[in-house]
Amino acid sequence: MTFRSPCVEDKPDRPDMPERMRDLLDMFSMMEDRQDRIQALIGIADAYEPVPERIAKSPYPETSRVPNCESEAFAFAEPLESGGLRYWFAIENPQGVSAMAMAKVIDDTLSGEAPDEVLKVPPDIIYHLFGRELSMGKSAGLMGMMQMVHALTRQSTQAAS
Repeated sequence: MTFRSPCVEDKPDRPDMPERMRDLLDMFSMMEDRQDRIQALIGIADAYEPVPERIAKSPYPETSRVPNCESEAFAFAEPLESGGLRYWFAIENPQGVSAMAMAKVIDDTLSGEAPDEVLKVPPDIIYHLFGRELSMGKSAGLMGMMQMVHALTRQSTQAAS
């Protein structure tokens, strides 16, 4: 069974999103062939960097666990001098290719961005990247990754106040 979100369009019109995320979404919106999209996501997943031990070590705290993620992902944020955050993920399932791809997308497009810019990226962005054929479990886990990024961003903003 697949889940098709009725709330997203094929080509997102979100000029208020961070530029790096818009550029990536534009690239994916031009991919009409599902195999091209899959190959691009696998290539992104291949570049995934796990959370360094200076940030977190296994066993990871349950408070960092991404809800609903079948790949047993844990999310962390590292403050940057610029005021933004670097987002890191530990993906415990070595076959969690979608989670690894999403972790790399988040790092490449949102790390270093101002907190208010990060919070403009909705969790349903996953459908623009992965397509609408995601299973309910996979979509819930990938959206959970974005929700954790939002939570970490809000926590950091509150701590800085």
